[in-house]
Amino acid sequence: MSSEKGPKDHPEHRNRDAYSHRLKKMRTQGMKPPIKSGDDSGVMKSDVSIDCGWGRIVFGQTFSDAKLLIETLRAEVPDHRDIAIYVRDPHVVLANAPQEVFLDPSHTYRLDLSTYRAAPSKPPQGFFIRRLTSEIDAQAINRIYAARGMVVVRPDFFWRQRDARSIVYFVAEDEHTGNILGTVTGIDHGRVFNDPEKGASLWCLASDPQARQRGIGEALVRRLAEHFLARGASHLDLSVLHDNVPAIKLYEKLGFKRVPFFTVKRKNQINEKLFTGPEQEDYEALNPYARLIVAEARRRGISAEVTDAKGGFFRLSYGGRSIHCRESLTELTTSVAMSICDDKSVTRRFVEEAGVKVPRQMTSDAGDEAIAGFLEEAGPLVVKPARGEQGRGISVGVTTPEEVREAVDAAKAYCDTVLIEEMVEGEDLRLIVINYRLVAAAVRRPAHIIGDGRSSIEQLISAQSARRSAATGGESSIPLDAETERTVRAAGYTFADVPKEGEEIRVRRTANLHTGGTIHDVTDIVHPKLVDAAISAARAINIPVVGIDLMIKSPQNPDYAFIEANERPGLANHEPQPTAERFVDLLFPLSMPAGARASAREAQKNE
Repeated sequence: MSSEKGPKDHPEHRNRDAYSHRLKKMRTQGMKPPIKSGDDSGVMKSDVSIDCGWGRIVFGQTFSDAKLLIETLRAEVPDHRDIAIYVRDPHVVLANAPQEVFLDPSHTYRLDLSTYRAAPSKPPQGFFIRRLTSEIDAQAINRIYAARGMVVVRPDFFWRQRDARSIVYFVAEDEHTGNILGTVTGIDHGRVFNDPEKGASLWCLASDPQARQRGIGEALVRRLAEHFLARGASHLDLSVLHDNVPAIKLYEKLGFKRVPFFTVKRKNQINEKLFTGPEQEDYEALNPYARLIVAEARRRGISAEVTDAKGGFFRLSYGGRSIHCRESLTELTTSVAMSICDDKSVTRRFVEEAGVKVPRQMTSDAGDEAIAGFLEEAGPLVVKPARGEQGRGISVGVTTPEEVREAVDAAKAYCDTVLIEEMVEGEDLRLIVINYRLVAAAVRRPAHIIGDGRSSIEQLISAQSARRSAATGGESSIPLDAETERTVRAAGYTFADVPKEGEEIRVRRTANLHTGGTIHDVTDIVHPKLVDAAISAARAINIPVVGIDLMIKSPQNPDYAFIEANERPGLANHEPQPTAERFVDLLFPLSMPAGARASAREAQKNE
């Protein structure tokens, strides 16, 4: 446990003016205020905060002076988010610094641990809850934080706190893969400031948006509640944004009740969306891909006019320059580049000419004899329309002439020209190239389900599809179509079968996000040869913003086969990588800070 210490040994005897002066001086020098460990005196400490790595939790009920609370918040470290909770007289605090702090639009919920009841159902399926034990756990927690748009923490901070008595970290671990699926942090108020109410609080509940298991959040909350119940805590509190309906629904299901406590935060860049008010109505009508770009543009002071929200069209204007966009597609992409990407067979010829490796391919009009010979020679095939997007009309793993004919008929519903190519085994890698530089790389995996011993495969697909849709704002779902049925049948099942508990079944062959696939960032480990192939393909097409798809053995292995190029890649799928930032840099380089422009020019010279 750690809490802030003033100029004197005992908080109740501090000279508050001296402490305020000291905070100002330390803030000017870029230093954090001193922290002291708690004691066992039983007297509630004064003016207490605790460092959580991403920022400090400032316990407002321990402050009797609103000005001192303001000074404590002013000592916030850059790129951190301090939270003052249980603030007494928040109107007085705001009146003292209306330009610096704001009333957080969050509700406080409390779980009375004396009436808490353990879950009546079976334990979690496919994962288990445990304490944080290693730096690898800490890195995994940060990955989840980043995926959820939360402030990340130096991994060594987690590691230093692993044995702390005041902070506890729990993680959910996949019992098959060992991957971390979720995390929650708990704080023991008694340890921190000798809380006479013997309270505790829950922070940073987050699950991996790509996780397939159900009930991760509930299991983490229950484990934390039971941890504090065993230690004699009376209640467990949490703060949740007022419009986070799914989270509030979960908390209320577990027995949390609204309590009238208020939270104050500083007006910093991290909190900007919380105190600037709601976006314009047209912004809310945009899909996530367009909204990400418009938000980044408006943050820089670039005018953004939504011209057709349903289609994702908007116009960005800055100085004397105006560019019309449809999500990540802009006027900077020529019609020639568009036409190259539009036809997969044309794309293949262009990139092959540039030295990029491509799989063998033929068209469906080659005749039954030629197709049969190709099938015998190449093995399992991929059948896809020459034009199309979002995985529509694609059949993967076709192994018989009859399946080829069925797949060709399905593909012709989207395009008269149908391509047949050898199936390259491996993982699907999407690389985002902007201005001929790699910005993000991610492995995309096909949709899977996990059996629970009770539900049919069709029911499991519907449930997983609903979770994917909720996690992506309606952009991802698993269709119950012929391709899904064929994939399930190839695994030896029908839609009506009930798989065993814990059994994992792939239900789609393609990893497209729109058909329920998941995405896993590998930007930091992708092999340079794969990056070179993506940039070579982008230059061959002469396209400034593109998503290049490769089939690979591993993101750290140089082997690959080019699949296709997407002229309108979904940049929002690759957060927290700075896709929107680099996109706006391309469109409006003068909106970049002078230092960043100089660095970009230097990088171009060195290429």
